[in-house]
Amino acid sequence: MADENYQELNGCQSIEFKDVELPGVETKQERIGGSGTDVRSKSRTISKPVEHPSELPKWNYDGSSTGQAPGEDSEVILYPQAIFKDPFRGGNNILVMCDTYTPAGEPIPTNKRHRAAQIFSDPKVIAEVPWFGIEQEYTLLQTNVKWPLGWPVGGFPGPQGPYYCSTGADKSFGRDISDAHYKACLYAGINISGTNGEVVPGQWEFQVGPSAGIEAGDHIWCARYLLERITEQAGVVLTLDPKPIEGDWNGAGCHTNYSTKSMREDGGYEKIKKAILNLSLQHREHISAYGEGNERRLTGKHETANINTFSWGVANRGCSIRVGRDTEKNGKGYLEDRRPASNMDPYVVTSLLAETTILWKPTLEAEALAAQKIALKV
Repeated sequence: MADENYQELNGCQSIEFKDVELPGVETKQERIGGSGTDVRSKSRTISKPVEHPSELPKWNYDGSSTGQAPGEDSEVILYPQAIFKDPFRGGNNILVMCDTYTPAGEPIPTNKRHRAAQIFSDPKVIAEVPWFGIEQEYTLLQTNVKWPLGWPVGGFPGPQGPYYCSTGADKSFGRDISDAHYKACLYAGINISGTNGEVVPGQWEFQVGPSAGIEAGDHIWCARYLLERITEQAGVVLTLDPKPIEGDWNGAGCHTNYSTKSMREDGGYEKIKKAILNLSLQHREHISAYGEGNERRLTGKHETANINTFSWGVANRGCSIRVGRDTEKNGKGYLEDRRPASNMDPYVVTSLLAETTILWKPTLEAEALAAQKIALKV
């Protein structure tokens, strides 16, 4: 193919096309697969650039091949919902985040965006302008052995301690992938705010936010897609397993920082404590929606709270909910929900936080008992 240039982008092979006039715009349409954690995609060409998802046509795919529809009625319909610039193809080409429906227009079971959009469209939620900052941890694995990147095959590195935010070939494994992903997210228009190496060697984190409402889920899912593509090119396996290595090693979470307009204003600390009270009363409901395999991670060790017990504290990373020192000092700010697993669905977690803290109203008796139980003065 003419003018095809192969370049190394931070250790990941990419293909760049220069000075080629394309007859149309390529859209790469992404959606969540049948497992609820995988991202599927396919491409189509449109005749001209677009600026809004409403300008794009609906499409369909074979849901029987993804575990989302029976073979005798296999069509699943893609509804375009969010547009990002395509860092792999450049130009006017775009990535499109879609959600999924039956031909009759009903959301299929794995479409968690639909319910989240309903919650974020509630007038009470809109008035509170919920913000989210999501810390997505992930682990990189060697392709053939499914063992963390940088670890001796069948063996273990030295114990945790020197790897967090580290530098050096004997401590930091996968920086090229993290850096390439960071740049791809910035190009795409994802609201990525940072990245760092994590406590476990071969484990990394990126942060997205602050993002308002449904945007938080759209941006995390698209960022995950970009990470899958980059690790694919690098020949490395990405896992969002919340406890990829058993034993004395940290797990992988997706800590979710959250605030409302009332929490960010003067006197907001009281609103934060009221939100914590509501979250304590809905602890089981949240845990059940916070990711698969989370019981292996939330043990009360390795900077986690026990999965069966709700707790909160200021600057305490061993609690379910952490409040920062600055929030306590300033009397306003945000809270951090440390319970979500790395494989959580951000549409579910963000909308559930909004629903529990803004829309759900416990009885006064339940509030009083909960406040006493978790030593919270409201």
